[in-house]
Amino acid sequence: MLVSLRDIIKSFGGGLKVLRVLDGISLDIAEEFVALLGPSGCGKSTLLRIMAGVERADSGSIVTAPNVSFGFVFQSPTLLPWLTVLDNVALPLIAKGVDKHLAREKASKYLSLVGLQGFEDFYPTELSGGMRQRVNVARALVVEPTMLLMDEPFSQLDPLTAEALRAEILDLWLSGVTTVKGIVMVTHNVEEAVLMADKIVILTRRPAKVLKIVEVKLPRPRDRRHKDFQDVVDMVYEYVSA
Repeated sequence: MLVSLRDIIKSFGGGLKVLRVLDGISLDIAEEFVALLGPSGCGKSTLLRIMAGVERADSGSIVTAPNVSFGFVFQSPTLLPWLTVLDNVALPLIAKGVDKHLAREKASKYLSLVGLQGFEDFYPTELSGGMRQRVNVARALVVEPTMLLMDEPFSQLDPLTAEALRAEILDLWLSGVTTVKGIVMVTHNVEEAVLMADKIVILTRRPAKVLKIVEVKLPRPRDRRHKDFQDVVDMVYEYVSA
C-alpha cells in the first residue's frame, strides 16, 4: 500500500459559518490508477490537496509507505510566463537545491518523455493549451514522485488533445519509464474514469463520504465502443446519479 487515509474530516469557515466538506473519508491506494468521481463541490480537489500535504485535514490520518513522494498536475498549467519551458520544468528541482545544470538536464529528459523535445527554449505563451499541459505534466514528473496526483488535468483541453494526452500518461505510467507507481486523478467525466482507472472512488454530495468503490477490471487498452466498457459506464452513472 502506498497511501492509506483514515477518517479524513475537513471543514471550511468558522464560527456560525462552518461548512463541512469531507466527512470521514477512508481510502487505501496501492500501485494503481485511482479516479475520484463525484458532484461538483463535494471536496474531490480538497482531498487531493490533503494527500499532497498542501492542505491539512481537521482530523483523521494519512499513512504513506516509506519514501513515498508526490507530484501534482494542476487543472490549469501554472507556468511562469517569463521562464522558458525548460526552466519552468527545472524550477522545482532548483528550488530544492539541485545544481542548475543537473536540474536542466533532468528537465530536458522529462520534456522529451512528454513529446516536447525541441521546445525547451520556447515560452509558455508560444505553446498551445495541450503543449502547456504537457509541460505541466513534465514538471510534476521531474521531481521523480512515487505518486502522481492530477486535478482534472484534461478538462480544459479540446477533445482530441485530451484523448491523446490521456493515452500518453497511461503509456508513461504502464511502461515504467518514470518513477510513478500510483496515480490519483480527480475527474467529473465518467467515461474518462472508466477509460483510465483501475479503481473509481465515487463520493457523495457535500459533506462527502465514500459512496462506492468500483473496480474496473477491463483489459487495457480499453475500447469505448465495447459492450463491457459501456456496462461499467452505465453502472458508474447509476451510482453518480443516485
